[in-house]
Amino acid sequence: MFKCHVCGHNAAKLEMVSEVFNLDGRRALVENIPAQVCEHCGEPTFSRETTEQIRLLVHGQGRPFKTVEMDVFAMS
Repeated sequence: MFKCHVCGHNAAKLEMVSEVFNLDGRRALVENIPAQVCEHCGEPTFSRETTEQIRLLVHGQGRPFKTVEMDVFAMS
């Protein structure tokens, strides 16, 4: 049974999401990640298997299929 680790609600829907990961000073965008997304607060939760697949992708076993330029803003 799903329970959101952020807000505690238990209603979720399966969605494909994108997430930016910070890796030793660089950022990597992973698209099309299957996730349970809380219907109350929108927080995505990944299964252990999905988390392991992401880890393998971004730590060298995967190759990016494209590179994109990103605007960076700072709140001062």
